[in-house]
Amino acid sequence: MSPESPQMPSYAQRRKQRIDALADASIDREPGVSLVRTAWRRLRRDPVFLIGLVITVSFIVLAVVSPWLAPWDPAARPLLDAVRPQSNPVPGPEAGHLLGGDDRGRDLLSRLLVGSRQTLLVGVLATFFGLIGGLVLGTLAGAFAGWTDSLVMRIVDVMLSIPSLLLAFSLAALATRPSQWTLIIAIAVVQVPVFARLLRGSMLGQRASDHVLAARSLGVKRRAIVFRHMLPNSVGPVIVQATLVLAVAIIDAAALSFLGLGNPDDRSPEWGQMLGKAQPYLGEAPHLAFYPAACIIVVALGFTLMGESLREALDPKTRR
Repeated sequence: MSPESPQMPSYAQRRKQRIDALADASIDREPGVSLVRTAWRRLRRDPVFLIGLVITVSFIVLAVVSPWLAPWDPAARPLLDAVRPQSNPVPGPEAGHLLGGDDRGRDLLSRLLVGSRQTLLVGVLATFFGLIGGLVLGTLAGAFAGWTDSLVMRIVDVMLSIPSLLLAFSLAALATRPSQWTLIIAIAVVQVPVFARLLRGSMLGQRASDHVLAARSLGVKRRAIVFRHMLPNSVGPVIVQATLVLAVAIIDAAALSFLGLGNPDDRSPEWGQMLGKAQPYLGEAPHLAFYPAACIIVVALGFTLMGESLREALDPKTRR
């Protein structure tokens, strides 16, 4: 071979070049997409999620602006002169009163609008407090093995063994004076074991993950591993579950108010309370019960549709 001829690459060099070429051809040059963005791409094409989102957003906006949107004060009695116990106990619709009034001459539409705020307040606060309690118990059970996990899970099992509505009814009945906070606390306690068990299962799955094992091998403290690695990666399913629990909280609050365990002051209306007050007039004026019941059903359906769609979109097993 003459000195001017190019040197032939060796076998090892040719093999390396071939491997590099195959690697370059198989690499996707597009940037990676996060889990949230992937889920949103699916959700914005999902009609079930969009229907639930429209219902939920409409309910929240209506609850916020209801005091200014209501045509009458919910405690005022503009139709009192039209109430006649024998012939006309419940005034019907008329000019200025689209849905008529109740047995005390109060505007029904105004009470429905203002009652949406009270219903939203009870559902959101009960779900929030239940979520906080579930996060505490679930973190303790998932982060610490041994007797701590066993103790927390036995408490959760006892709470789950009692029907949720029965447990909430028992807790609310213990209050000497029913109030709105009675509903919130009773429903929040019922929701705690749901969040605790879900978070505990997610954190147990994170205990054996590679990044947690790597952090332990590097000597990272347990507190940092729990709050920086395990908890942030486990809380996603719990947040999604909160949207489903919110629908249940609204239904439970309405049930307890219907039974007389909510706020006894009907000057601050709430849909479940209105449903209970309408019970004596079901035969003469069924619309008094129909309107608040329909509002409860539609709002709970909206949160349920949105929560189920979120859970499917964020679940890696359901992705295609």
